[in-house]
Amino acid sequence: MGFHEVRFPASLSFGSVGGPERHTDIVTLASGFEERNTPWRHSRRRYDAGVAMRSLDDIETLIAFFEARQGQIHGFRWKDWTDYKSSTARAAPAYDDQVIATGDDVTGSFQLVKRYRSGSHIYDRPIAKPVSGTVRIGIEGEEQQEGVHYEVDTVTGIISFSHPPNEGSEITAGFEFDVPVRFDTDRIHTSLVSFQAGDAPSVPIVELRV
Repeated sequence: MGFHEVRFPASLSFGSVGGPERHTDIVTLASGFEERNTPWRHSRRRYDAGVAMRSLDDIETLIAFFEARQGQIHGFRWKDWTDYKSSTARAAPAYDDQVIATGDDVTGSFQLVKRYRSGSHIYDRPIAKPVSGTVRIGIEGEEQQEGVHYEVDTVTGIISFSHPPNEGSEITAGFEFDVPVRFDTDRIHTSLVSFQAGDAPSVPIVELRV
């Protein structure tokens, strides 16, 4: 399976619909109680880019992008306009947005993560596709300098320090990120007549495990 480090045109993903999904196995017992389990550790996102198509130029761009990915063969980056940064929706990413790890004097590389919290419950989502130039890192409340104190792998979301952070030190990060996805179809149906009448094609997109 190939992956192209190129982003689906952000102007076309703006206005799309979609979000996270979970897979839950539910068994109803004879007593009426339920047993619920999931084989998925992480959620998976699905989108439909078709609703964001606004012009024939958009359709032309979509078809070119689809053909260059050979349909479902190659994955690509997707900007989820509802969830694309470590900070809140109205704030710019800051180096202390997310706690990603704690230093131990030995480990020098860490995965970027984004934490989702509701009450006392949390979910840590691995971030594999940070946007180049947006990643900021802090240690114990002090911002670090990229290229001096750490390096960012924008293909994997791994942060590598020049020296392992001290034991017990809090490592924080702020960033923008893309979602690794692929087309979830091998065909795109378009019609000039239906499009002019306001009927946009369905373009399903699904998140990849990378």
